[in-house]
Amino acid sequence: MKIGTYFLSILLTFLILSNSLRVSITYAYYKLDPVGFIETLCENKDKPELQCNGKCHLKKVAESQDSSEKTPESIVDFKELLLVSYPKEDIKQLNEFVLKKHAPNCYNNLYSFLNTEDWFHPPRV
Repeated sequence: MKIGTYFLSILLTFLILSNSLRVSITYAYYKLDPVGFIETLCENKDKPELQCNGKCHLKKVAESQDSSEKTPESIVDFKELLLVSYPKEDIKQLNEFVLKKHAPNCYNNLYSFLNTEDWFHPPRV
Protein backbone atom coordinates (compact mmCIF):
# COMPACT_ATOMS: atom_id res chain seq x y z
CA MET A 1 0.00 0.00 0.00
CA LYS A 2 2.82 2.39 0.85
CA ILE A 3 4.60 1.64 -2.42
CA GLY A 4 1.45 2.38 -4.41
CA THR A 5 0.91 5.68 -2.61
CA TYR A 6 4.56 6.62 -3.08
CA PHE A 7 4.42 5.75 -6.79
CA LEU A 8 1.17 7.67 -7.28
CA SER A 9 2.54 10.78 -5.58
CA ILE A 10 5.69 10.72 -7.73
CA LEU A 11 3.60 10.21 -10.87
CA LEU A 12 1.28 13.12 -10.07
CA THR A 13 4.23 15.36 -9.20
CA PHE A 14 5.90 14.51 -12.51
CA LEU A 15 2.69 15.19 -14.47
CA ILE A 16 2.12 18.55 -12.80
CA LEU A 17 5.72 19.64 -13.33
CA SER A 18 5.80 18.52 -16.96
CA ASN A 19 2.56 20.36 -17.70
CA SER A 20 3.70 23.58 -16.06
CA LEU A 21 7.21 23.51 -17.56
CA ARG A 22 6.22 22.43 -21.08
CA VAL A 23 6.48 25.91 -22.62
CA SER A 24 9.69 26.76 -20.77
CA ILE A 25 11.35 23.53 -21.90
CA THR A 26 10.29 24.18 -25.51
CA TYR A 27 11.81 27.68 -25.44
CA ALA A 28 14.98 26.37 -23.80
CA TYR A 29 15.30 23.70 -26.51
CA TYR A 30 14.88 26.40 -29.17
CA LYS A 31 17.60 28.59 -27.58
CA LEU A 32 20.09 25.77 -26.89
CA ASP A 33 19.80 23.82 -30.17
CA PRO A 34 18.03 25.87 -32.86
CA VAL A 35 19.17 23.60 -35.72
CA GLY A 36 17.86 20.46 -34.04
CA PHE A 37 14.66 22.28 -33.07
CA ILE A 38 14.06 23.36 -36.68
CA GLU A 39 14.76 19.85 -38.01
CA THR A 40 12.43 18.09 -35.59
CA LEU A 41 9.61 20.51 -34.81
CA CYS A 42 9.36 23.07 -37.63
CA GLU A 43 6.07 22.76 -39.50
CA ASN A 44 7.26 24.59 -42.64
CA LYS A 45 10.29 22.47 -43.63
CA ASP A 46 9.00 22.17 -47.18
CA LYS A 47 8.66 26.00 -47.48
CA PRO A 48 12.12 27.45 -46.72
CA GLU A 49 11.17 30.79 -48.29
CA LEU A 50 9.04 31.59 -45.22
CA GLN A 51 12.17 31.53 -43.00
CA CYS A 52 10.18 30.85 -39.86
CA ASN A 53 13.08 28.85 -38.33
CA GLY A 54 10.85 27.02 -35.87
CA LYS A 55 8.98 30.08 -34.66
CA CYS A 56 5.77 28.61 -36.06
CA HIS A 57 5.92 25.81 -33.48
CA LEU A 58 6.87 28.23 -30.69
CA LYS A 59 3.85 30.39 -31.53
CA LYS A 60 1.58 27.34 -31.46
CA VAL A 61 2.93 26.24 -28.06
CA ALA A 62 2.57 29.75 -26.61
CA GLU A 63 -1.03 30.00 -27.86
CA SER A 64 -1.91 26.64 -26.35
CA GLN A 65 -0.49 27.81 -23.02
CA ASP A 66 -2.47 31.06 -23.18
CA SER A 67 -5.72 29.30 -24.08
CA SER A 68 -5.34 26.78 -21.26
CA GLU A 69 -4.82 29.51 -18.66
CA LYS A 70 -8.20 31.20 -18.83
CA THR A 71 -8.41 33.14 -15.61
CA PRO A 72 -11.32 35.33 -14.58
CA GLU A 73 -10.76 39.04 -15.02
CA SER A 74 -11.50 40.31 -11.54
CA ILE A 75 -13.79 38.74 -9.00
CA VAL A 76 -13.44 41.46 -6.36
CA ASP A 77 -14.01 45.06 -7.36
CA PHE A 78 -11.81 47.04 -5.02
CA LYS A 79 -13.81 50.23 -5.60
CA GLU A 80 -16.80 48.67 -3.87
CA LEU A 81 -14.82 47.33 -0.96
CA LEU A 82 -16.07 48.62 2.38
CA LEU A 83 -13.52 49.13 5.11
CA VAL A 84 -14.89 48.96 8.65
CA SER A 85 -13.04 50.28 11.65
CA TYR A 86 -13.82 49.26 15.21
CA PRO A 87 -13.03 51.33 18.29
CA LYS A 88 -10.08 50.13 20.31
CA GLU A 89 -12.24 49.32 23.32
CA ASP A 90 -14.13 46.63 21.40
CA ILE A 91 -11.00 44.72 20.46
CA LYS A 92 -9.82 42.31 23.13
CA GLN A 93 -6.23 42.68 24.11
CA LEU A 94 -3.91 39.82 23.32
CA ASN A 95 -2.61 39.50 26.85
CA GLU A 96 -6.12 38.75 28.13
CA PHE A 97 -6.04 35.51 26.17
CA VAL A 98 -2.41 34.48 26.13
CA LEU A 99 -0.71 35.62 29.30
CA LYS A 100 -2.86 33.75 31.81
CA LYS A 101 -0.77 31.69 34.23
CA HIS A 102 -1.59 28.04 34.06
CA ALA A 103 -0.77 25.32 36.53
CA PRO A 104 2.05 23.12 35.24
CA ASN A 105 0.80 19.98 33.60
CA CYS A 106 3.79 17.90 34.63
CA TYR A 107 5.23 17.03 38.02
CA ASN A 108 8.62 18.51 38.81
CA ASN A 109 10.45 16.62 41.51
CA LEU A 110 12.81 19.18 42.96
CA TYR A 111 13.77 17.09 46.00
CA SER A 112 17.45 16.30 46.35
CA PHE A 113 19.39 14.91 49.30
CA LEU A 114 23.08 14.28 49.55
CA ASN A 115 24.30 12.61 52.71
CA THR A 116 28.04 13.05 52.44
CA GLU A 117 28.79 13.11 56.17
CA ASP A 118 27.53 9.69 57.11
CA TRP A 119 28.21 6.46 55.30
CA PHE A 120 25.99 3.53 56.11
CA HIS A 121 27.82 0.29 56.81
CA PRO A 122 26.10 -2.93 57.78
CA PRO A 123 26.87 -4.14 61.31
CA ARG A 124 29.81 -6.47 61.77
CA VAL A 125 29.16 -9.91 63.10
